[in-house]
Amino acid sequence: YLLPPPSFISLQGEILGFDEQAGTLNARYPILESQLNPYHTLQGGFLAAAVDNTFGPLSLLVAPPNVTRRLELTYSLPITLDLGYILVNARLKERAGQQLKLSAEILDLQGNRLARAEATHWITETDAGGSG
Repeated sequence: YLLPPPSFISLQGEILGFDEQAGTLNARYPILESQLNPYHTLQGGFLAAAVDNTFGPLSLLVAPPNVTRRLELTYSLPITLDLGYILVNARLKERAGQQLKLSAEILDLQGNRLARAEATHWITETDAGGSG
């Protein structure tokens, strides 16, 4: 598999840090004018793509190959062009059998929470250690 994925690159994402022991991955994405909706805020699908493009690499770094089964976003504040970037801080909450539970906070550069996300991933292959 390809890390980072082409979709991550097309969003101009940047991985800021990965901590295998903590099960966390932090990424930054620019807010682009081409991603704005009629209200001049980030269109929700682009935020979902940024979150999914952070969960995906994290999930592949901490578990065997897997796919997204569910992704849920809760929006807190509008994301406007003047913010410049969003930070997606993702973490593995739990691994049980073939399921991964992931969560993320989406912040502006000042640390204000813009949204939060939860996801369930399904492991499609188990590793040799039998932990999947």
